Amino acid sequence: MKAMILAAGRGERMRPLTDDRPKPLVTLRGRPLIEYPLRALAAAGVRAFVVNLGYRGAQIREHLGDGSRFGVRIDYSDEGDPALETGGGLHKALPLLGGGAFIVANADVYTHYPWAALIERAAALPADVEAHLVLVPNPAHRPQGDFALVDGRLVEPAPDAAPTATFSGLSVLRASLFDGCEPGRFPLAPLLRAAARRGAVSAERYDGLWSDVGTPQRLAELERELGA
Repeated sequence: MKAMILAAGRGERMRPLTDDRPKPLVTLRGRPLIEYPLRALAAAGVRAFVVNLGYRGAQIREHLGDGSRFGVRIDYSDEGDPALETGGGLHKALPLLGGGAFIVANADVYTHYPWAALIERAAALPADVEAHLVLVPNPAHRPQGDFALVDGRLVEPAPDAAPTATFSGLSVLRASLFDGCEPGRFPLAPLLRAAARRGAVSAERYDGLWSDVGTPQRLAELERELGA
C-alpha cells in the first residue's frame, strides 16, 4: 500500500508563517504539520510514501529525507513553483504510485481519524469504485460543504439531496480516475464529480476531531483545543 501526501501548495492564507517556509513545515505543538499524517500512516502500516513538492519544496525534502528516520521510504514528485494543483500533481506522481489504489492525505490536515480504517478501505476497494472519500461536518469557513453522502455513495449537492458535508482531504484513489488526463495543471474536484455522477465514488462521514489548518487563526484555535 502506498500513500501520497500533498505538500506542494503555496499556503498564501497561512502568511506570514509561510513567508520563509512551506506550509507543511509550519509547526503544531512543536511538530511540522506534514509529520502528523506521515507518522500516523506509518504507525498504521504504510511503508511507501510519495510527497509532492512545490513552493520551497527543497526544505521539505531536507526535513524528511528518504524517510528512514520514520521507518518508511519516501519518493518525491517535484512540481516546481507554481505547483500543478491537486489533480495535476497526482497525475504527475502516478508512475511513483503504481497502477492500483493508493491513499491520499493533505499535509495540512490534523485529525484523530483512525488511519488504519483508510488502509482497510484501500485494500478492499470494489473494482467499480474509483475513489473513496472521507467527509466531515461543514466547518464554519465552508458552510456550503462539497458533497452529499447517500447510501455510502458520493453525490453532488442538490436541493433534494442529503445534507452536505466537506471533503476532509483524506481519500483512497485509483489510478484509473485519471484515465484520459493530460499532463499539466488541473484540479481534482471535477474528476471526482464526474466519477460521482457515474456512481463510482464511495464515501464515509467522520465526526471526530478534524481541522484543515489553513490560516494562522485556525492553527491557534487547534493549539488551544489540543491544550498545547
